[in-house]
Amino acid sequence: MSVKGWIHSIESFGTVDGPGIRYVLFVQGCPLKCLYCHNPDTWSVYEDRDKHKKDTVCAKRSGEMTDSETIVNDILSYKGYIKTGGVTISGGEPLMQIEFVLDIIKRCKENGIHTAIDTSGCISVTRSKAVIDEVDLVLLDIKSLDNKQAIKLTGSSNVNTLATLDYCEKINKKVWIRHVLLPGWTMDMKRLNDLADYLKPYKCIEMLELLPFHKMGEYKWKELGLDYTLSKTAEPDRNDVERVKQIFINKGFSLNITASYGVKSKGV
Repeated sequence: MSVKGWIHSIESFGTVDGPGIRYVLFVQGCPLKCLYCHNPDTWSVYEDRDKHKKDTVCAKRSGEMTDSETIVNDILSYKGYIKTGGVTISGGEPLMQIEFVLDIIKRCKENGIHTAIDTSGCISVTRSKAVIDEVDLVLLDIKSLDNKQAIKLTGSSNVNTLATLDYCEKINKKVWIRHVLLPGWTMDMKRLNDLADYLKPYKCIEMLELLPFHKMGEYKWKELGLDYTLSKTAEPDRNDVERVKQIFINKGFSLNITASYGVKSKGV
């Protein structure tokens, strides 16, 4: 039986959310409020969209209800394009809609399609393990190893995130770690060295992705009437990112730098 769920949008030819060309489903709803979030319109879900249709802010936040069968039928129409890639479920936070996401993953696997979730791991493992057990790859966003900083950045503790990584290690689930490089916050050499040392023992980690901070979502904050506190924060330059890159390369990590459009050269 098909499972209903709320989605934000679909990218049918994604190249930055997992290996190969991917169908990326962005689901609606997220308990975090990351200061650098470029999709704040995915945070909330309203069950009565018509009630808010005259309110443009609410309308942009509400998402769209659909069902797992409809989504997978759409995915199958792109199977020829994503056969060497797969499907990534992002958000929002996909683990906010466990039954919906799990059914999509199971249906994809029945059709021989590789699956991944892009998650902050903010949901307790007791709830999320059903999805983690089933999915092929976990893209795990570690906002900050420092719990106090994580709370300031996202409004939530990093305890569940780190527990999610521990669980992936326990069951030998493939993981790509994602980490945003935010000047003045996470882009601190000591913090980054500490992160590298913390992650090094985990055999489940296949890849580390560094995501330089960018402001491409700032306009959404303004449209939604939200205060974008990072408007004066500079995007990292290439030289700084290169120094960060060397920290992880020197410690033996396979590394990828994504969202390079947010990286400026010195003097530009």
